[in-house]
Amino acid sequence: MKKILLSAVSLLLLVSCSNDESNTSGESTATARRHRGCASHEVHEQQLRENPELAAKMQEIENFTQNAITNGRLVNGRIEIPVVVNVLYRTAAENISLTQIQSQIDVLNKDFNALNSDFNQVPTTFSGVKANVRITFVLDAVYRKSTKKTSWGTRDAMKKSSQGGLNPTSPTTKLNLWVCTIGGGILGYAQFPGGSSATDGVVIDSKYLGTTGTATAPFNKGRTATHEVGHWMNLRHIWGDATCGSDLVSDTPTHNTANYGMPAFPHYSTCSGTPIEMTMNYMDYTDDAGMYMFSNGQKSRMLAIFASGGSRFSFAQP
Repeated sequence: MKKILLSAVSLLLLVSCSNDESNTSGESTATARRHRGCASHEVHEQQLRENPELAAKMQEIENFTQNAITNGRLVNGRIEIPVVVNVLYRTAAENISLTQIQSQIDVLNKDFNALNSDFNQVPTTFSGVKANVRITFVLDAVYRKSTKKTSWGTRDAMKKSSQGGLNPTSPTTKLNLWVCTIGGGILGYAQFPGGSSATDGVVIDSKYLGTTGTATAPFNKGRTATHEVGHWMNLRHIWGDATCGSDLVSDTPTHNTANYGMPAFPHYSTCSGTPIEMTMNYMDYTDDAGMYMFSNGQKSRMLAIFASGGSRFSFAQP
């Protein structure tokens, strides 16, 4: 079992969502698609620079999370999260259809409720820890806005009407999901609990949302949103954003680093104890077809933020 330790310094490292392997230098789109890339690390660092109090706030959230898990103060029953989708488009292709949007909601509901068809592919090695998170999602509203921007980057411009984007709708009770062309090989990014409500939510590139329309292989099974919503619910990358790092979850094995593509099973870590890596976990970096489970420990982390006193408690209210 992994030993979970956290300090103010390590939090800044562990909360990151590195895109070191992604394309940020103008390579071809084909090259950019080889590896999953998200920009939560850069976004989080920028937020820390702009708000020096954020690190302490996130430490408080982590302390609460660990205490809630230890003392069993988790939400009972099912949580339903309304989702507001904000579509920013320049071309007809970027103005994705309602069918494509609904396909993403369907994937989230399957993945967070162990109803995904590939859930039965979880190896017996991990069958004892595979989780049904029991969180559901419902499409609340879709807002669309035409723009002349060719890409939006990762500085949250898409979340601000003053910069040509769309402001979030009721971000303390609704998950806002922005769909746009991000650029730089980034598939998506999320804001962790603790940040400003004015920028809270998830951003997904329109080429990697849902399972139909513009969804592009090998990221066309809706798992980019599953991964990013996991971050929004306080999950770290499974490798802890460091060599043999910690994701603050006790039942996930220690990974060397991110895994890409479709790793063959078993894939052994060279970290202490050489455990078999949980490459099929949603918080790794494999292709969409290669990820299909959360662990019970990850489930506990997610449910903790919806408990009384948790950073997303308002979402658990009727």
